[in-house]
Amino acid sequence: MSASVTPLHGASARMAQAAPLPVTAHLPPAAAVLPANPAERLAYGAITRTWLFYAFGALYVVGPVLGWMLAGLAALVLYLGPAIRPDLRARGPVPRLVWVWWAGMLVMLLALWAAHLGWDLGLKQTIKSSVGWAKGWALLPLFIFAGAVLPIRQEVLVRAQCRLGLWTLLITPILFAAPYAGLPERIFTSPLKAIGGPGPEYFSVFLFTWDPESWTPRWQFFAPWSPFAALLGVIQVSFALEERDRRWRAAGVAAGVTMILLSKSRMGLVGLVACTVVPRLLPLVMRGWAWKALAAATASLAVVGSRLIEALQDAVAAFKGARADSTRVREALQRIAGERWRGEAYWFGHGTVQPGPHMVEFMPIGSHHTWWGLLFVKGLVGFLALLVPLGWHVLVVMADAARGPRGRLPLSILMTIVLLTFGENLEIESYMIWPGLVVLGAHLSEMDRSRRAAARKAA
Repeated sequence: MSASVTPLHGASARMAQAAPLPVTAHLPPAAAVLPANPAERLAYGAITRTWLFYAFGALYVVGPVLGWMLAGLAALVLYLGPAIRPDLRARGPVPRLVWVWWAGMLVMLLALWAAHLGWDLGLKQTIKSSVGWAKGWALLPLFIFAGAVLPIRQEVLVRAQCRLGLWTLLITPILFAAPYAGLPERIFTSPLKAIGGPGPEYFSVFLFTWDPESWTPRWQFFAPWSPFAALLGVIQVSFALEERDRRWRAAGVAAGVTMILLSKSRMGLVGLVACTVVPRLLPLVMRGWAWKALAAATASLAVVGSRLIEALQDAVAAFKGARADSTRVREALQRIAGERWRGEAYWFGHGTVQPGPHMVEFMPIGSHHTWWGLLFVKGLVGFLALLVPLGWHVLVVMADAARGPRGRLPLSILMTIVLLTFGENLEIESYMIWPGLVVLGAHLSEMDRSRRAAARKAA
């Protein structure tokens, strides 16, 4: 049975030749969430094998290698254009915000060099810190760039995260029983630590850790420490909520919640609520009845406002008091970092973290907080190098999330990243949040295509 084909001529024919084929065009519906091209297979395999990589202490190596590989593939795809295989053709031109991310992180590198030169830290330390930049800050634009160019579908990443969640649920009973069975906290530290990194915990395999405040077990799963595992759990839940298959969605959500609860992290509990609920409520701002309800709620504050403020203050005090020693150390680190930044290295910072005094348990100054850490290590220049692209990206995604569900997962990811910056160091944890960064790039590309299509339609 044959079908008539209308020939294409002129510009229409050229557009048909240049446009990338849908990556699901040759797949049956049941297999639509399986990887359909080398880029998807690479990303899908890296996510689903997270526990395997962790078992060898290799996650800190896999993240940077994957970032540079995907970005290199994206650059090749752009260079070859229509000559590349159809299922790998670029989504479209690189969105402007991706270049803003690149500019910001390159400014970060320049600030690093300026600080090393100003403090006379030497060539060896400068090279070491530059390699650290390539494994840390550089991963943000690398993965966003790869997501914006390569045809990696969001649903493939979502399914991969849910499969990872299933593995997490299967392994959790072993981890949970470990402290009660008398098993050691740390199983081993991989020889890969010789490559270099922030510390041996990034190359170690843990069953659990003991909380020094309460002397009760905490679990960190495949993260280097428990609070970071909680934020990875928030990202896990955010991905799983976008899964269409109810069974996979249930597995992904259950795994994320398990990670948050067993990590015993306050920030994780905040993120579980805020980063999943707010993106789903944001479209209400486009509806008239929501504004009327907000006006009524605002007017009611005249009656209950003082009590509400007192309740919030009590809640914040209880939140900080839940882990008073941790809060004290963090606040002291931030205060010391701020004082030394203002007094010693305003523009370009100190170049590296430095050992803290006894009052902060010798924790490095410039750690445990992205923004204060940037001010201390890279000065105001480094601070703005992250603030500009991140703030711009948040505003863009918020506007899109208010219009519809397309921006829901990207906003959840960005909110989690922002939350992470206030309790962790984003630079040394970017190697684990890369699936979210790929989604951010793909979302920017999709928004760019929608704007171009609307402009063509209007013309």
